[in-house]
Amino acid sequence: MARFYRDNARWLMAGLLLAFCSSFGQTFFISLFAGQIKAVYGLSDGGWGGIYTAATLISAALLIQAGGLADTVALGRLTLMVLGLYAVVAAGMAFNTSVLVLVALIAGLRFCGQGMTGHIAMTAMGRWFQAHRGRAVAVAGLGYSLGEAVLPSVVVALVVWIGWRATWGGVALVLAIGFAPLLMWLLSESRQPRGVAAAEAGAGLGGRHWRRREVLSHWLFWALMPGILAPNFIGTAVFFHQVHVSEVKGWELAQVVLGYPAYAALTVASSLACGWLVDRAGAVGLLPFYLLPMALGITLIAPGGILGESVGSWYLMMALIGLTQGGSVTLLGALWPELYGTRNLGAIKALATSAMVFATALGPGVTGLLIDAGIAFPDQTWGFALWCLLGSGVFVAVRSRLRAEMG
Repeated sequence: MARFYRDNARWLMAGLLLAFCSSFGQTFFISLFAGQIKAVYGLSDGGWGGIYTAATLISAALLIQAGGLADTVALGRLTLMVLGLYAVVAAGMAFNTSVLVLVALIAGLRFCGQGMTGHIAMTAMGRWFQAHRGRAVAVAGLGYSLGEAVLPSVVVALVVWIGWRATWGGVALVLAIGFAPLLMWLLSESRQPRGVAAAEAGAGLGGRHWRRREVLSHWLFWALMPGILAPNFIGTAVFFHQVHVSEVKGWELAQVVLGYPAYAALTVASSLACGWLVDRAGAVGLLPFYLLPMALGITLIAPGGILGESVGSWYLMMALIGLTQGGSVTLLGALWPELYGTRNLGAIKALATSAMVFATALGPGVTGLLIDAGIAFPDQTWGFALWCLLGSGVFVAVRSRLRAEMG
């Protein structure tokens, strides 16, 4: 197995760095600036959540249109285009003073970050690797965990040192003169699956490569989506409202961000373990289990939780959510090519990813409105736990039906 990592280091590193680059457009990163943004632009929790929702919906719509480019444009060229736009948008965050432009900038961050960079990374892993797809997706997914572990504390320190606008200017420079040239070099060589015929190995259910319209007309996609969307909605809402939660609970934000290393550590462990299991049991076989840690974890910050009002409840919640999120990255990265094949993977994965982005749009908006209505975020967590449990039940039924249909 060491030979696998050594021989494929170039492509695995590209996937990892792309996933890391997505951090600057992820909710956990943007939400670290929530206090400054609300103060500068005069926004309430609901107003900021509404802007974030609208911007994320725009990014989801863009992703549906642009995601298929991963099937037709060389990934090195596509990456350069996305990172160039990404850097421009980050620079805009450093100078903008208009609320309307803020919507466009957040949409750009979400499209380039949560959308295209992660989409390119996971599409490449799903297409380039067959026998060890789970491991490849898990390694690329470490980029998400690395960003979540390192960046929150760094950002909090930078904002205190140089200010929040200058911090965004630094992000623009890092993307433009750091990641873009390195990724262009790493992606200058493509990779072909080895050991089996590509067409046969890359096929999905029924031994064929599905088209996007076929996916949309089949029951499976719609049965999977409610459960698959749960971590995106819930995880985004948790990160987005971390400042609100700290205020409700009486915690310092500096204490709250210390939960990210636990989150990242469990995300990494879960991602790697899930990669090993996917290569042995398949992605479909693991579906019923990955939501269960989040179902338990999210209730820990509810009023009357088993750990009371201690900040330790936040740390344990983050760890359990990390188990689900790490498993989700690896599991879903392997699920779509396993079900639908690799020939049209970019277009199909863009469809699924845009739905997940849509869920991340609804999370802050819906929960923000509830907060404005007097329902604090910790009071909302029991509903999230029920969603996860129902999703797991649906996955059990889906797995049984698929096994019956495949004989």
